[in-house]
Amino acid sequence: MTGQTQIPSDLSKDRLRVWLRMLKVTRMIEAELRERMRLEWDITLPRFDVMAALRRSEEGMKMSDLSGVLRVSNGNVTGIVDRLVSDELVERRAVEGDRRAMRVVLTERGRTQFDQMAAVHEVWVDELLSPIGAQGLATVHSRLGRIAEKAEDDT
Repeated sequence: MTGQTQIPSDLSKDRLRVWLRMLKVTRMIEAELRERMRLEWDITLPRFDVMAALRRSEEGMKMSDLSGVLRVSNGNVTGIVDRLVSDELVERRAVEGDRRAMRVVLTERGRTQFDQMAAVHEVWVDELLSPIGAQGLATVHSRLGRIAEKAEDDT
C-alpha cells in the first residue's frame, strides 16, 4: 500500500499519536543518556555505540563493516575511530591479504572501560524505563518486534 492515499480512520489517527509519542519518548531518553554519558565519562553516544559494536566482535571489525552495523557513513566512523584511537581505547590493525583495509579492535583498556560504562548504561536505561512493569515490557517488546518484521518485509 506504499504510495497510496487512504482516508484516515480513527485507528490510523491513534497509530499516528502512538508514533509521535514513541518518537518523543525515544528522543527524551536518548537526550538524557547523551547528557549522562557526557557528564559521567566525557563520551558521546556515537563513540559508545562504536565501542559496543566492537565489544560484540572479539576479532574486531573492518571499518566498512562497522559503518554498516551502525548504519552511518565510513567518514563518520573514521572520525569516531580516530578519537577512540587517540584515547587508546581502540587500535587499527592491518587486514591480512588486503593492504587497504583496516580492522578496528578494542584495546584491553577499551574493553575494561566499555564494560564499566555498559553496566552503568544498563542501570540508567532500567531507571528511565521503570514506569513499565514486566507485563508491559513483554507487550511493548513483542509489538515493536512485529512492527520491525513488517517494516523489513515491506522493504
